[in-house]
Amino acid sequence: MISIILPVFNQDKIIETAVNRINALPVEKEIIVVNDCSLDNTAAVLRGIVLNNLKVIHHVSCRGKAAAIRTGMENASGELVILQNGNLNCNPSDYLKLLEAFNNSGADMVLGARFSKMSQGILVPKTKSYFLTYFLNFLFGVRLHDWFTHCQLIRRESFLGIVSGLKSADTLFEILTKAIQKKMRIIEVPISYGQENTCHS
Repeated sequence: MISIILPVFNQDKIIETAVNRINALPVEKEIIVVNDCSLDNTAAVLRGIVLNNLKVIHHVSCRGKAAAIRTGMENASGELVILQNGNLNCNPSDYLKLLEAFNNSGADMVLGARFSKMSQGILVPKTKSYFLTYFLNFLFGVRLHDWFTHCQLIRRESFLGIVSGLKSADTLFEILTKAIQKKMRIIEVPISYGQENTCHS
């Protein structure tokens, strides 16, 4: 089973759509939404969503995204974990690509790398800074194409060794760097690329 964790803050306009799109996927899953003391109607919208596989946890104060992810992990029971921002900047349909890659590789972590397909079918990384990607690969001794993807799948037992120490606002980048430092096996698969929205930090 996959535990899909959504840390959300002030996302009343899209959270119901996000949950329903995730729930429509044909995989065994639980959806864990952590509302980090939103100031809009996010809490009310979540109370109106009734699904057997949905868990909703409300923080009584705004504790930040890292704390929301930790709360999600405390309530997760799946073998695998996917982190999803409530604004859907990772397309839920791409979960199936991550899961297939995981099942076929035995990796600890699967990243969805954003690519553009050129006219002759060549895949080219679609990231904002080639130099930064090159520098980070050199610094960490790896060869990744998309350091700042919002699409990550990771083994729950591997994630437990990372999540307790999360501190930064850029949590997905921190998770990736900690996974590299722990020598986890990380692979990438191409996913769709869409405009990223401003997300809870």
